[in-house]
Amino acid sequence: MEGNLDPSIDLPERRSDRPVTIGHRVEYLFVAGMMAFFRLFPVDTASGFAGRALRNIGPLLRPISRRGEDNLRLIFPDWPENKVRETIADVWENIGRTAAEYAHLDKFSVDGPNARITASGVDDILHVFENPGRAVFVSGHFANWEISGITANQMGMKFGVIYRALNNPLVDELIIAKRAAVTTRRQIPKGAAGARPLVDLLKDDCCIAFLADQKLNTGGIRIPFMGHMAMTAPAAARIAVRFKLPVIPISTERLNGARFRVTTHPPIEFQPGGDLVADVEALTIKINEALERDIRARPGQWLWLHRRWPRQPR
Repeated sequence: MEGNLDPSIDLPERRSDRPVTIGHRVEYLFVAGMMAFFRLFPVDTASGFAGRALRNIGPLLRPISRRGEDNLRLIFPDWPENKVRETIADVWENIGRTAAEYAHLDKFSVDGPNARITASGVDDILHVFENPGRAVFVSGHFANWEISGITANQMGMKFGVIYRALNNPLVDELIIAKRAAVTTRRQIPKGAAGARPLVDLLKDDCCIAFLADQKLNTGGIRIPFMGHMAMTAPAAARIAVRFKLPVIPISTERLNGARFRVTTHPPIEFQPGGDLVADVEALTIKINEALERDIRARPGQWLWLHRRWPRQPR
């Protein structure tokens, strides 16, 4: 085995800044047990069952659902209430499907008799990899967000991913291993500890992939997102500006059940002006705009449930 899945590539350690608690162990046993359970069924059955279950149960989890509903009302103030609730139900269904699909990530492919991934737009970026063979890929928590990495690996792209370590160290370790089996072993946690490994990846002519839609208070910058100011992670833009790399948006769309389309877009048009701070902010705004296009096109497939914008007065 070689390339992104080469077993000689060291995996990152699970997060060590949080001691493992009894609660963590219980949560880990639940997550691992559910993965084993869903593995017993065909991928379509598992995905469909979990999607339907969470579509009905999720909206009843009012503190979480209310946050998503508030976000939708903020961004789409003209939407009727039934559309807000229906979209949140879609979000919960997508989360349920994605959770079950983690047990079957090895079943997703871009070719073969039962290909579940349609890849488009790749020809538009081939010239990017001629010299040098690296770029910054940006996407968000759309559909099943592991699918774009699976696609990149199967298409022979040499890349690493920047990821946010999960709060539970045991589950964090589990997901690292799941991702390493089908996308890439080159995984770098966000934060200071990942700075050196990230530079090493770039020296090795690897592309870098980011899920760039998360809120970041410490170290973030306040810029527009979906028409409202939001604290945003600038790391993808900072690396692109510093190392003069193209930024390529990737869209992942759930088509029907456990089948997907991954679209590779042309590089974001951007001309740096020479001021690092201003350039990073301007490019981060453009990245947000690319994410916004996908969110508005398929709002039910994005993760609305986190507090992406400041709390609004009721």
